[in-house]
Parts: sequence; C-alpha cells; structure tokens
Amino acid sequence: MSTSTSSTVERAFEAALYATTDGALDTGASLLAADPAADAELARRGEEFVANAWRRGWQPADVVRIVRRELDDVHLRLVTALIRAQAPHDRPRGPRWTAQLDALGGTGAAPEPPRPPRTDRFSHATAVLELYRLLLRLPTLESLDEAAGSAGTAGEAGPEEGDRRSEPRMLGRIRALLAKAEATGFPEEAEALTAKAQELMARHSVDEALLAVRAHAATAPGACRIGVEAPYEQTKAVLLDAIATANHCRAVWNEPLGFSTVVGFAADLEAVELLYTSLLVQAGTAMTKAEAAQKAGGRKRTKTFRQSFLAAYAHRVGARLAAAAEGRTSGLSDDLLPVLASRDVAVTERLDRLFPETTTTRLRGVSDAAGWEEGARAADDAQVEARRRLG
Repeated sequence: MSTSTSSTVERAFEAALYATTDGALDTGASLLAADPAADAELARRGEEFVANAWRRGWQPADVVRIVRRELDDVHLRLVTALIRAQAPHDRPRGPRWTAQLDALGGTGAAPEPPRPPRTDRFSHATAVLELYRLLLRLPTLESLDEAAGSAGTAGEAGPEEGDRRSEPRMLGRIRALLAKAEATGFPEEAEALTAKAQELMARHSVDEALLAVRAHAATAPGACRIGVEAPYEQTKAVLLDAIATANHCRAVWNEPLGFSTVVGFAADLEAVELLYTSLLVQAGTAMTKAEAAQKAGGRKRTKTFRQSFLAAYAHRVGARLAAAAEGRTSGLSDDLLPVLASRDVAVTERLDRLFPETTTTRLRGVSDAAGWEEGARAADDAQVEARRRLG
C-alpha cells in the first residue's frame, strides 16, 4: 500500500465519515473515485469496521438487519461481502455465529473484496462511505459471545452422542410442521400441526435438560437477538416476550434498534425463534382476512384496526401461553422439577448480568374494538397452548 493510497482513504474518511452533509459525502466520494489504487485499502478498512462492530457486541445478523433497515440494497450487498471477507480472519465464535455467516451464503472460501463498477466509481464510493458512516456510529451492545459450554448442549462423549446427531432432524421436523400450519387453509389441520410441533419442542427442551444432567455437562444459558420489525413493533415485542417466558426464556426489547435479546438454553431459544416466526405469519394471515371482511362492511380505519388486532393477539396469546406453561409442570417427575428450576435460575442470572436495569413493555394505542375482538379470536384459533403435559 502506497502512502498516497493511504492518504486518499484518510482524506476521504475525514471529509465524509465525521460529517453528515451531502456535500461532505460528495467530497469523500470524489477523492475515492479519482484514485482506483485506493480500492483495496478501502475494502481493508471496511473489514476493520466490521471487526470493530464485533468488538462492540454486534453479530452478523444484527449488522445485516440494521443495514437493511437504514440503507438500501446496494449497501446490503456491500456489507455482506465485507462480513464474508472478514470471517476467515476472525476467531471461532460458536455455532450460532457460524449459522449467521452461513445464512449470508458463500462462506466456504474467502471471497474477493467488493469491486467498484467500471462505469460509475463515484456512485460506488458514495455507497461505501454511507455504509462505513453507519458502521462507525453503531452503539455498543451487550456481548452475547458463546463461552465454552454455553450453547446449552451436552453429550460431547458417551452413549448420548447419537442423540446429539439427531438434533438437526428434530428441528427440521418442527420447522416442516410449522410451515404446513402456516400454509394450510383449514383451521383444524393448522391446530393439529402446531400442536405436534409444540409437543416436539417441549420434548426436545426436556431431553436437553436431562441429557445435560446425565452427562454432568457444565452448560449455561445462551442468548440471541431476534428482529422485531415495524410496523406495530411494540405489539410484536410483547408477543415475543410472552413466547419467551412460556418457553423458559426471558426477552428484553431494544426499541431504537429494532430487536429483542432473548436469554435461554439452546433448545428453548430455537423453540422461541420458530414459534415467534410462525405465529407472526399466522397473525398476519388472520389479520388480512379479518381486515378484508371489515373493509367489505365499509370500514376505513385500517391502521387502528391492525394496531388493535395485533395488540389483542399478543395479549391473548400471552395469557394462554402463561396458562399452558403453568399446567405443564404438574405432570413432571420429581427428579426433573429441580433441574428445570435450576435452569430457570441460571437464565435469570444471565439476564441480570446482561441487563442490570430493564423495563416492562406495555401496550399502547389500542382504540379499535373490532380490531381487538378479531385479534383475540385469531389468537384463540392459533391453539398456542396445545402442548401435552410431560412426564
């Protein structure tokens, strides 16, 4: 790298990254567009921005989510390429991190850094600087790095090893059942499919707890971030909180950044993610049908109807999940109850370390009685409490 190349990048950064005006951005982009030799250094500095984001607690899915929300598709392609380019130089960070990288695609080999288009270097440089400006200003988040044994799994050795190998097949069955429940047009079939999926989730959670005890494994709760997207993000956050609580997890919503952090053991985190995604799809489908019926009757207040619908849905689902969670413990064997209780304590302790101060998410803006009634009816139809008691 020549001194002039480094100087070009530094001058471009000084002009564009620490100011917010379009003129400053244009100045930095002009400097980069005029110096093709600076492209490699510009890409290298982008990888540094990505690595700094990891040090501030961000994860690949978090960065992709914030870029998608704040910028455009071109920036999303750029940041995806930077994350992939930086990954081979990073330390191992656990299976959840690896899964996020895999979701970006093409992580099997180190990719080429993003190349500027031949026809419009100025537009490319502008997009790069807009992305770097966002990465530079990311706030510090709570570190969710997976410590040794914190994945919530056991069975590194011993007779249970075969059970660990079967886990992906179990999760695949759950995903397939929920996908069918979302797609079917028959409520009875959706109810049966969702009930079966939830039964498998519950069985998997208990099996994981027992496996950890039998293997004398030093497991600890993990954590993940789940996007809570606009619109009506508050009601979605309440729904996610209810699902997490019913599945031995705890959730904390970060409203400005559009996600909730969920703390729990690995099998339970997986259940929360799957169920939240499925119930959002089911709620959206039910809301569309209810709204169409309301419009046919001459209603015009679409926004208030949707807000009230989703608020009622989240409230009713939360109440039914809480009742189901309480009822599930009555059929458990005496030796399992202390195990589950100790795991609940561990989850609470991990949550308190991550978030010493938390606030309760409350519903607001509920003003449409018809929307509330339809949302409550849709929540009833979801049959979310249909887990069998475990023994």
